[in-house]
Amino acid sequence: MSLNLNLIRSAGIGLFMIGTLPMLRLLLEAVLFLAPPSDFHPPAHLDAEYDFVVVGGGSAGSVMAARLSEVADWRVLLVEAGPPPPADTAVPAFSALIYLPGYPTLFRHETVPQRNALKYSINQAAVLLQGRVLGGGSTVNGMVYSRGNRRDYDAWEALGNPGWDYASVLPYFIKSEDFIGTPPSETERFHGRGGPLGVTQAPLGSLSQRFIEAGRQLGYPIVDNAGPEQLGFPGNATFTIRGGTRSSTAEAFLRPATKRSNLHVLHSATVTQKVRVGVRREVVLSAGALGSPHLLLLSGVGPGKHLEQHKVKMVRHLPGVGQNLHDHVSLSGLSWTLPRATDGSEQPLPLTINDVTQYIKSREGGLARPPVDVLDAWVKASPRGDPQWPDIQILLVGATLAQDYGFFSPAAYNLDAYKIKNYLGEIYGERGFTMRPILLHPKSRGTVTLRSKDPREAPLVDVGYLTHPDDVATLVEGIKLTLALGNASALRRDFGAKFFDKPLPECASQTTGSDAYWSCYVRQMSSTFLHMAGTCKMGPKTDRMAVVDNKLRVFGVSGLRVVDASAMPFVISGNTNAPVIMMAEKAADMIKQQWA
Repeated sequence: MSLNLNLIRSAGIGLFMIGTLPMLRLLLEAVLFLAPPSDFHPPAHLDAEYDFVVVGGGSAGSVMAARLSEVADWRVLLVEAGPPPPADTAVPAFSALIYLPGYPTLFRHETVPQRNALKYSINQAAVLLQGRVLGGGSTVNGMVYSRGNRRDYDAWEALGNPGWDYASVLPYFIKSEDFIGTPPSETERFHGRGGPLGVTQAPLGSLSQRFIEAGRQLGYPIVDNAGPEQLGFPGNATFTIRGGTRSSTAEAFLRPATKRSNLHVLHSATVTQKVRVGVRREVVLSAGALGSPHLLLLSGVGPGKHLEQHKVKMVRHLPGVGQNLHDHVSLSGLSWTLPRATDGSEQPLPLTINDVTQYIKSREGGLARPPVDVLDAWVKASPRGDPQWPDIQILLVGATLAQDYGFFSPAAYNLDAYKIKNYLGEIYGERGFTMRPILLHPKSRGTVTLRSKDPREAPLVDVGYLTHPDDVATLVEGIKLTLALGNASALRRDFGAKFFDKPLPECASQTTGSDAYWSCYVRQMSSTFLHMAGTCKMGPKTDRMAVVDNKLRVFGVSGLRVVDASAMPFVISGNTNAPVIMMAEKAADMIKQQWA
């Protein structure tokens, strides 16, 4: 029975996407006068030889191709499986469409069933999304700009990766950024002006303002999350938006670079099709935390026994390829309802005709920002470890899973329709918000392995969510802190927020509110936050599981680097897009220095 409702929901969303998306894109192209996809037109003929071939045109690959082609004497080829960014990705308010089943410019990797987590998800599996489009994740993400914590990078260096400490990577964050806003004077020097990537300080909605005040009432400082310390609540929201449109790496870095005659962009291709070109200097692999290890394994670079099992000829035995997979774990379901407005100020729809006309005229208004009020805070929930190193990110979202009657929102997270209705049905259609605790430093680890040696088959992905007990314990502490935040007078009294306290049916055998109850809740309501990392780990030769060195060169394979989130030794304390761009900026400089 559950399967039928899920199939009906999927079919309905699929029909919506088929019927709506093409018309929406045609309309947007007609009225918004966006830069044409023809700027990315593939070359009529490929060169016989290139100095550099970049495989994957995502957040990292687009930056790599743009920066390497700055050297006029170098011939650069970028190969990307997906098309140029479609028109809807340019409009910030339409970013929610990207997460719905059936959205075309995505790779959708369904994990193996997770033993210890995701029990509210269909098949107890996560659907991991990766951009199959120029710009990759930067074209199809939620546009949140965050850099992580300075301690992340200092710890990377302490693991044996010289040059990756915070002081060394900060200049690359600044180099890439074109900050549009007014930061506190004491943190101005941490921001870049005039870089390729637009980062806009967005106005705060009333809910976000109350969220920040609630954090202040709990004793947290108000911080600039790009500044020297990130623990606390941000004084403003920053998004990769410039002039009312998304600032992806395809638009910010790659499009201007396509005017150079020494750069060829081959999009809508696959690496497995026969692209026969010579490489004079290096191949740069930037296919993401799932794609890069998969391509290495298909090419014979990885654990010898695994390659032998799939009859892949071994080029280099590297046991760490595809290992160390981890992801930020997010919790759905914690919901607060809000009283209905009595002054007529509530809009029946999230966007109005005025929003549309204003956007067409000036790229301002409701379409120029994310579709709902969104803000992140970084907090320390567990008593263990450095008190200034956040272990939980709290994501405020100005809507609940129940607000759209359990139709679109749960589908975006692969949540079972019947279970969601059974739990949240009493507040279906009600106005409200959610706060999602997100585990920043998971200790659980998973794998990316070959399903077969057929390159057309997706890899086998097991993220291993919540296999380490400390992950559950930290998320339980994160829930308690989130509930305290919701109970602060700024939200409860001043804003009228009421926590939906119905016990989760599957955890009813535990005393509601106890650690045992919340541990059960964590295992039921956990989900991916789409920040996969670590599968081609950077580390010293002495680290048996390291795949690349501190210059991102693959051990034992000359002329090959990996530049993307897969090279992170461990995932940083925040969203991954800006750090991946930083890694690409730094890698491009390292390559230039080596080949100067």
